Amino acid sequence: MKSKKAFFAASLALSLSALAAGAHADDQKPTEKCFGVALAGQNDCSAGAGTSCAATSKVDYQGNAWIIVDKGTCTQIKTPKGFGSLQELP
Repeated sequence: MKSKKAFFAASLALSLSALAAGAHADDQKPTEKCFGVALAGQNDCSAGAGTSCAATSKVDYQGNAWIIVDKGTCTQIKTPKGFGSLQELP
């Protein structure tokens, strides 16, 4: 189980670092908000009540915390709580 979490965390970190690398605006792929896939403290922004912005989610896979992912990939990200969502989760 720990290796699955480590794999997910590593792939998430790699995805985020690829986005952060920053290409020219013309070269960037379309992105979307993906809810329920961020690890605690690793959300991008606006994680709902009790949080203010980036890195404020309290638990792993918090339903109202989101990260930016490549368009079309969110609902393919599997977590222990299910798949990522394009809408806020309860």
